[in-house]
Amino acid sequence: MKILKEIGSWVGTFLIAIVIALLINLFVFRPSEVLGSSMEPTLKNGDIGMISRISHTFNIDPDYGDIVIIDSRIEHKHSLKDDLVDSFKYNVISSRFFNQRNHNYWIKRVIGKEGDTLEFKDGKAYRNGKLIKEDYIKEKMNYSSDTKIVVPKGHVYVLGDNRNSSMDSRVIGPVPLENVIGKLIFKF
Repeated sequence: MKILKEIGSWVGTFLIAIVIALLINLFVFRPSEVLGSSMEPTLKNGDIGMISRISHTFNIDPDYGDIVIIDSRIEHKHSLKDDLVDSFKYNVISSRFFNQRNHNYWIKRVIGKEGDTLEFKDGKAYRNGKLIKEDYIKEKMNYSSDTKIVVPKGHVYVLGDNRNSSMDSRVIGPVPLENVIGKLIFKF
């Protein structure tokens, strides 16, 4: 009987640790692997970043220049269920052992917030008529457009730092704030 009590105690402790780790992963921070070259030179393929989930948990809007993780399925309202399922299905451990990679989550930089008017002329980005100082981009953008984009309420506009090799808001449009699931706080 004493050995069963001891085993039960260890199992209980293990289950509590799993629940605490899951809660931290869902609501506080989690590691995330960079896939692809869209954020070069800032982040490279295979880099591991620590993502703060605090902004998502408490609905804090990202600021200009923040590097954020987005759920690129913008037609789908990101939910707690998505967070829970995806944290088990797509994480640093499962990606290493089971080759599970989530290509729906993108890491990008915020360049526009609700109400901003964005323009792309001569390979440069302008916000509200002023050139955005972007010393972090890889190279001059091979993109221009005659269309002015007004970022809708409750959305952000995101671009990769490697503008010539990035799927971003130029392709999917402005991103709803509920699809911004975290902010990069540091990389390993």
